[in-house]
Amino acid sequence: MKKRMNRSQKGFTLIELVVVILILSVLAATALPRFMNVQGKAHKAGVAAVAGSFGSAVSMVHAQWIANGLTGAANNIQGFGRNDVDVNAAGWPVDTNGTTLSTAQDCVDIWNGIMQNPPTIAPSTSYSNEDWRANIYGAGGANPYCRYYYRVSTSPTRYFQYIPSNGTVTVVNP
Repeated sequence: MKKRMNRSQKGFTLIELVVVILILSVLAATALPRFMNVQGKAHKAGVAAVAGSFGSAVSMVHAQWIANGLTGAANNIQGFGRNDVDVNAAGWPVDTNGTTLSTAQDCVDIWNGIMQNPPTIAPSTSYSNEDWRANIYGAGGANPYCRYYYRVSTSPTRYFQYIPSNGTVTVVNP
């Protein structure tokens, strides 16, 4: 007769270990990026990248205005983009349909006129699913300027602004 040994189970089975590892993997994949704030840093970098591209394009329009020998406000700067960018008396882009900046649509026109393959944008008044929205501040005054808001980031609000009186592009990216 064989003698039966009385064993008690100690430790975990292989299936239990696999389930625990699977649960930890799912938690790490979903929670870790939030703890590391990778998403916030990516959005911040995205705003800075688009603002940098926009600022470079503004400078290129101004350089083309100088290269063309112009000295005042001008329509349809030749040699830049689709030859439809209009500039103010200082040579900075203000629209594609005139030499004054007066509406949020003018800000959208600048965006689409100076940038090559830009992200989608709409004026704040008709904004729906675009990546960016444009608004104008100081319209009707001496120095109106555009703000470009990044849609993905709602808190904190990330945007950059363009001041056509002197061509500056400033990132506001908390």
